[in-house]
Amino acid sequence: MLNFTVGPVMSSAEVLEIGGEQVPYFRTTEFSEIMLENERLMLDFSNAPKGSGAVFMTNSSSGSMEAAVMNCFTPEDRVLVIDGGSFGHRFVKICEIHDIPHEVIKLEAGEKLTKERLYQQDGKNYTGLLVNIDETSTGVLYDSEMIGEYCREFGLFYVCDCVSSFLADSFNMSKCGADVMITGSQKALACPPGISIIVLSENAIERVKNNKVKSMYFDLKDALSNMERGQTPFTPAVGILRQINVRLKEIEKAGGVEEEVNRVASLAKDFREKIKGMPFEMFSQSPANGVTSLHPLNADAYEIFLELKDNYGIWVCPNGGELAHSIFRVGHIGCLNAKDNTTLVNALKDLQNKGKL
Repeated sequence: MLNFTVGPVMSSAEVLEIGGEQVPYFRTTEFSEIMLENERLMLDFSNAPKGSGAVFMTNSSSGSMEAAVMNCFTPEDRVLVIDGGSFGHRFVKICEIHDIPHEVIKLEAGEKLTKERLYQQDGKNYTGLLVNIDETSTGVLYDSEMIGEYCREFGLFYVCDCVSSFLADSFNMSKCGADVMITGSQKALACPPGISIIVLSENAIERVKNNKVKSMYFDLKDALSNMERGQTPFTPAVGILRQINVRLKEIEKAGGVEEEVNRVASLAKDFREKIKGMPFEMFSQSPANGVTSLHPLNADAYEIFLELKDNYGIWVCPNGGELAHSIFRVGHIGCLNAKDNTTLVNALKDLQNKGKL
């Protein structure tokens, strides 16, 4: 199968090879060295400020979204949440569950966040801000630096879910002033799902250390303490962490994060050029590099997903909820190339010739 979803994605041969090996015991110096190298590269690739640290959580990225909220905010806070889709709304649900006072900027599906809309909210009323930089459900990219300026102006603690944007879109944690950055193993890191990474600034680490969390597994103080020796509090997904190490070094060898972002951007541009003139509308007002959201003009989006999967050996990403039959998404992350784009476009053209598009 040719995989154009947004996670899990196509992995390189080197990453797949590690996945086929026997999983080693991990309470060793050798594994600690791998973990410390993973942290060093993650801090480098996210442009984390001096004094930052990273923790590697064995859970989906939603688990790390929850961990960030639990460890960084209390009922004494008042948080502003950007809700432009199912993943932005997930932050809203997490705040509700943990009794974190919050207000929401509700955006329509596909709508970008403008400076005017953001500044309608008086930042003096808030202590923090939560945002999914790439709202994966619609492929909308928000401006991390514009939001960062707002957070700096009003002194807000700034949490960025970069799960789908890390390594796919330009992101500089130091420049935008983010206190927390979250990503996952199955997106542009192009490894199996199961690990989520939280990068914390020095300010965030201090906040975590001063906050009492009613959780054992999601206590980031414990994770940070263990990471000092290159370990985790509990048994991690050892094999995936080894694959992440290979993948990070693969990116470093190829020229670093800027080259990887340029590669993804080039694939996105190539695909969007190749579908010009076809019966689609781009759904996102501000499309991210990592995913193209398409609205078919004459067909059911979910039926296109099924046709490609069942008859062409190609996965694209269906949508859920109200957008299930009107939008499908094409990912540009993972081990893909321009020839793969052509394969997908030819399949879509064949569907069009058969009157199914």
